Amino acid sequence: MCNGGVPTLLALFYMIDVGIGEHAIDYAKDFTASVLSIAVLGSFACSCGDTWATEIGTAISSHVPVLITTFGKVPVGTNGGVTITGTVSSILGGTVIGIAYYSTLVAVLTIRRITVIPPQWPVIVIGCLGGFLGSAFDSLLGATLQYSGFCSVKKRVVHKPSPTVKHISGRSILDNHGVNLVSCLLTSIVMPMIGYFLWKGITETNN
Repeated sequence: MCNGGVPTLLALFYMIDVGIGEHAIDYAKDFTASVLSIAVLGSFACSCGDTWATEIGTAISSHVPVLITTFGKVPVGTNGGVTITGTVSSILGGTVIGIAYYSTLVAVLTIRRITVIPPQWPVIVIGCLGGFLGSAFDSLLGATLQYSGFCSVKKRVVHKPSPTVKHISGRSILDNHGVNLVSCLLTSIVMPMIGYFLWKGITETNN
């Protein structure tokens, strides 16, 4: 619900307002469809990018994580801890979503024989940026609004305070699900704005 809830609601809004069927991304002629499409793309890119950053970064990174707010070294598993490997993985995860959306969009528009449209390749860039920004939002929220501490008994990072836990970062305001929900929501809001200026710049350059 927290990872897929935001894009699902956006998709429902799209169906209610625009209808069923893919539309080309064209802010000038189809603003609502473009905004909602990029919002859905951004939300999925956020979830995928953050998942890749966490799983791949934790599994193969040889670097000690640093807290995104202070850049101080923190134990593996600390909320808000980032590595170069994890950051690159978040970009790759978002890019995969962008490529998947671009391929589907081009295929559908080709079948419908819609050819007079602005360039659609920027959706790949949107996916790439969505993965990176979504993971960054997640890390910032995790470092500030999600508790991390090191347990002297369990000898690992835990996410709830107790007498045996030494505080590392964050406050007990959001859990992991809450962080995922808010980061997806933020990315779905920011990416359509970036998309607007991206397509505007491309259109002006082509003209």
